Amino acid sequence: MARRTVIGVMGGSEASGVTVAAARELGALVAREGWVLLNGGRPTGVMAAVTAGAHAAGGLTVGILYDDDRDGAADGLDIVIPTGMGAARNAINVLASDVVVACRGSGGTLSEIALALRFARPVVLLDFDPGEDFLTQAGGDGGRWRRAATPAEAVAHCRDLLAQAGRA
Repeated sequence: MARRTVIGVMGGSEASGVTVAAARELGALVAREGWVLLNGGRPTGVMAAVTAGAHAAGGLTVGILYDDDRDGAADGLDIVIPTGMGAARNAINVLASDVVVACRGSGGTLSEIALALRFARPVVLLDFDPGEDFLTQAGGDGGRWRRAATPAEAVAHCRDLLAQAGRA
């Protein structure tokens, strides 16, 4: 049996209405592709929205928690993994993902983008621009990351990146 594809969706625990709506739609699209959705598992912002979208569409959802409290997880997570590792759990988020989709966020999201590029995980930036200098310094050569304006475009990029990696 082939291993399931895991799409890690990263983003801020605080998010605007536009970002929340995009994350919810992205979660539903990830689920419809049959991919596993992985995120940081918090019950707020991008993490809660993408989980809700994937869960409502019947997808498998996984949350890698910042702390050791299962009860602090987002509703709709099928698998909750409390780490007690703080921000170090960002490495697990990235390394467990076949593609990382980064929605608008701040320091934690930026660290996940940097780790993804460092560990050769492709990155799709959904309506989020950390800047060309950051991407280049983090190890991105333009072929390892893509920009997307919409959730549908982000999923199309994921499909293409997975095909390039022989995971289609």
